[in-house]
Amino acid sequence: MLMIGIAGGTGSGKTTVAERLVAALGEERVAFLSQDSYYADNRHLTMEDRERINYDHPDSVDGDLLLDHLRLLRSRQPIDMPVYDFSTHSRVERTIRVQSKRVVIVEGILLFADPLIRQELDIKVFVDTDADVRVLRRLSRDIQERGRTVESVFAQYLNTVKPMHDAFVEPSKRYADLIIPEGGRNDIAIGLLTSRIQSYLSQG
Repeated sequence: MLMIGIAGGTGSGKTTVAERLVAALGEERVAFLSQDSYYADNRHLTMEDRERINYDHPDSVDGDLLLDHLRLLRSRQPIDMPVYDFSTHSRVERTIRVQSKRVVIVEGILLFADPLIRQELDIKVFVDTDADVRVLRRLSRDIQERGRTVESVFAQYLNTVKPMHDAFVEPSKRYADLIIPEGGRNDIAIGLLTSRIQSYLSQG
């Protein structure tokens, strides 16, 4: 099994890179996980308390569950991946069954900040995109997909996203085996990574 981690700042293009890899390799051979699905389960808290949580700090992620799931997939066992609702800042009751495949791709901003998760990754990719591009992408995504307001997105970016990026995400770049500038638009880097994975798959 080949386990690939894709990290990078918010709006850097991590998901686009992952989706391009899955499309090139074939869904039948790749299992895909997002660290966003593993935010801690805060259903026991009031909505007001949930909104006060710093979701850009490593403590907001249920790293133990993600680690357990990565190890289960490596041991060829299926997992039940949580489903997270960003509009309510909580998990929902249902889960998604993910079967173990020859290639596992997991992406998330804080992926390389956890040393135990880093150890599980065979290839570590960091998607490096300019901050102004990232903040515009996040603004568009959070408004369109997560029901946020412009004011709340900017407030969160200034209060937690940027400080946590500088404290945890950017320093984790040093652990990367491959750095991809400009994310999903970098055809050469994605092509090289795809070729490396296909070479592994061709070995049986």
